[in-house]
Amino acid sequence: MREVCPPCTLRTGSRLPERFASDASSRAQTWPLAEIREGLLDETVVSNICLKQVFMNGHKTDPSRTRLQLLEAAAEVFAERGFDAATVREICDRAGANIASVNYHFRDKETLYTEVLKYALHRANVKYPAGAGLKSNASVQQRLRSFIHAFLLRIFEEGPHAWHGKLMLREMVKPTVALDALVGAEIQPMAGRLQGMVREILGSNASAAEVRLSAMSVVSQILFYHHCRPVVTRMFPDLKFDRREIDRLAEHITEFSLAGLKRRKKG
Repeated sequence: MREVCPPCTLRTGSRLPERFASDASSRAQTWPLAEIREGLLDETVVSNICLKQVFMNGHKTDPSRTRLQLLEAAAEVFAERGFDAATVREICDRAGANIASVNYHFRDKETLYTEVLKYALHRANVKYPAGAGLKSNASVQQRLRSFIHAFLLRIFEEGPHAWHGKLMLREMVKPTVALDALVGAEIQPMAGRLQGMVREILGSNASAAEVRLSAMSVVSQILFYHHCRPVVTRMFPDLKFDRREIDRLAEHITEFSLAGLKRRKKG
């Protein structure tokens, strides 16, 4: 009865597959116990080839996986310590990666941080997309409410991957050059969508300045609860920013904003 190696399905006494032929032949020069007779496999050759496969599969490094591990480890460290206090060594330790990996994948700490800010926001946007569940013919009021609700969910997210709100809070206190790239690539387009909704409510006769100020007023209500949370929770200890409270805040900010926008509607 032939023995079978489950991981690679090689059988003792079977014909040596081409993908292993050169390897087994060269292995015979270094491992005297490996006997190859007319291209057939004995137990030792099967064992030696399988050991190599297990070793290589277990130690094979997927560059894209390493890059993702570095991004997520860096997001944790930057969110906890800020850019200046974070070290490449700690990031690599958490990612289980060689300390040279940051240079290989991102060139330097600054570039890694820039990518982390974009990754954290992208991840938050995917998890809490504005417009989720809305029909294609949703009213501007419904779209505005969805925008506000998703924004609140992103910045108040809790858990091991809740990096976006913490990173942005640090950027507001001590901005870095990475913020320039994030504003241009991600935040400006989001602001454009909000301004589009505001203009739709105010009317076509509203000036660009009025649209901009009104949109910023909507966002300021959202950010107030996040940036001033330490004061707010001390003033109102029973206030918990859980999902229920976020839903309530979204309704309040939407209604308050719509009331103000309607009063300022032009033509």
